[in-house]
Amino acid sequence: MDGDRPAGDIEALTAAIAACRLCRDAPARAGDALPHEPRPVAVLSAGARILIAGQAPGLRVHESGLPFNDASGDRLRIWLGVTREEFYDPRTFAIVPMGFCFPGYDAHGSDLPPRRECAPLWRGRVMAAMPQVELVLAIGQYAQAWHLGTAKAASMTETVRDWRRHLHRNDGPAVLPLPHPSWRNTAWLKRNPWFEEEVLPELRKRVKTLSR
Repeated sequence: MDGDRPAGDIEALTAAIAACRLCRDAPARAGDALPHEPRPVAVLSAGARILIAGQAPGLRVHESGLPFNDASGDRLRIWLGVTREEFYDPRTFAIVPMGFCFPGYDAHGSDLPPRRECAPLWRGRVMAAMPQVELVLAIGQYAQAWHLGTAKAASMTETVRDWRRHLHRNDGPAVLPLPHPSWRNTAWLKRNPWFEEEVLPELRKRVKTLSR
């Protein structure tokens, strides 16, 4: 047993998530069923003390079944200061996005938001199954909204800029809000050099402390 729950509990929940077809068979909005076969992607862990809470898988992740198996994942691993092998070690990182399935594209070719069905059904159960988590990396506005609640600022930039307050909160695991590591945010990173100067050193220090 790792943490406070048997590994079997995690395995059962992982299997239930993998079998979920709610967004296809009973969508939250009529006529808005997922247009392709669902392929939930999530890595739960009975021992990891760091939870990576992303948004939803992209097409490449949907095809491979491996979270952050793309350019965004390469940048995220640089931010964390870990190798690819270390990143995919479930003893160190749980990787559970807000939406488990690739949501498809909008009219402009951008990924749609995480499906509405996932978080209400699964998020609370996932967090309850991993009480050993000490640090949540809340990537993007959807993860920040769930994990920070009313503490989330009006914009993602303001939320990330207030990272010290969220990291040192007294209730539940620490939360470190991060922008999405997508190439689409390269301009944001250039406009906000404080992120790489202030946040990334703290992030890497925390990861090193909480890693096995």
